[in-house]
Amino acid sequence: MTAPAWLGTPAGIRWLGFLGSACAAADAVLFGAPTFIRRGVSVMSILRGPNGVAILLLWIAGLTALCVAWWYGRRLTASRRWIVVTAALWIVPLLFVPPLASRDMYAYACQGALFDAGFNPSVVGVAAQPCPWIESVSVVWRDTPTPYGPLWIVLTGLAASFGSQAVALGIFRLYAVLAVAALALVVPALARRTGVPEERALWLVLCCPLVPVHFVGGGHNDALTIALLLAGLTLVAGRRPTGQLIAGGALVGAAIAVKTTVGVVLPFAALLAAGGLELTRDGLLRFLRRGGAVVGGAAAALVALSVVSGLGFGWAVALSGAGESRSWTSPPTAVGIAVNAVAKWFGVALDVVPAVRAVALLLLLVTLVAIWWHFRRGDALHGAGLACLAVIFFAPITQPWYLFWTLALFAVTTVRMRRLEVTIIASMFLILPDGDGAWKPLQVPFAFLVTGLAGWIAWRSVRWLRRPAPVGAPA
Repeated sequence: MTAPAWLGTPAGIRWLGFLGSACAAADAVLFGAPTFIRRGVSVMSILRGPNGVAILLLWIAGLTALCVAWWYGRRLTASRRWIVVTAALWIVPLLFVPPLASRDMYAYACQGALFDAGFNPSVVGVAAQPCPWIESVSVVWRDTPTPYGPLWIVLTGLAASFGSQAVALGIFRLYAVLAVAALALVVPALARRTGVPEERALWLVLCCPLVPVHFVGGGHNDALTIALLLAGLTLVAGRRPTGQLIAGGALVGAAIAVKTTVGVVLPFAALLAAGGLELTRDGLLRFLRRGGAVVGGAAAALVALSVVSGLGFGWAVALSGAGESRSWTSPPTAVGIAVNAVAKWFGVALDVVPAVRAVALLLLLVTLVAIWWHFRRGDALHGAGLACLAVIFFAPITQPWYLFWTLALFAVTTVRMRRLEVTIIASMFLILPDGDGAWKPLQVPFAFLVTGLAGWIAWRSVRWLRRPAPVGAPA
């Protein structure tokens, strides 16, 4: 099927994406994340409610328009300025509407209020003190410590210190916009250092539909995390002086201090700084000297932020609270749900989800070591992107916006990304405008589907790891 001619024009791409963003903004007003918790939200409950048909049509139309514009926009030959202006236009409709496709900003506000009141959100949940906006936080997360690092907790405390939920939400949107602006600067800079087309990288990252919908509309802190991470990688790429390597490591540490899961990138940042790891005396010394400067800078930043904030190091283990939520979108959770369902068919009551998740974390450690070793003399950024993908695959909770971690890293490499791009587009339709899962009623059938997919991916991954990594990729 041939695409319409206007999809090959800059104006057609730009205004189709803007239309999609406007539709999503309208949905945020009609049915975005409310300041109270709706129970049992599903496609059918939305259709039965006020403006139900309009809400779902706007949602589907908005996401479709943004995804189609992003997909066809990859073929354009456009300037950096045109791409930045286009991304800004797609963001503008979502700046001043209620939170969209997530209720996380409400949780951020209460976590900030907790910190502002002198508590440690890494140790206790928001229910530990009477947050004035606690009714807007999902009950699943009220007693769970925040899984974020000390820098983000301090930033949430700053937002909440004004005593107004509306102001706090506005500040979280400001953080997201500043992060996107930073990405507009660091993505081309890193692309230059890795020898890939700047415009291609910038389009893939800045105009990805995850940016307007989930990072600006939903206010997630991943945009800030990745902006800090790419800034750090930009400083360490190539033959840089030691001081610059330490500064780059500190920025990577700051990224970890926002979202701790991106810590898996740090060993690859060390490889990037050293130009790989050669198992010779000179190669080992170079890796220890240059890679050690990056790791030292990151460690120093994390220690400083932990001590200065007064939060200590509880954030390092706070991710354990992720087990409170269950969804088929996480492969380990899907496997557990599928096994539970089979056992139920035979009249046996089982709950193997915690055990499967524990095994998955062990497999994650093995996988990360294997990926690092595979890329010790290859493209470190490719390896870093795969490490992030492994975290997403083995995590007890998986959200669509997590895919942005890998997208941003792959965008500054020569890696083919077709499957990742298709996965991102498909993931956009997994969540309803208020943040609930769109396919919750089909959790068990989809769990079986994901279980089969996980098996296929594991088989392909083992075969892939047996092949040697390309040597001489850009450093």
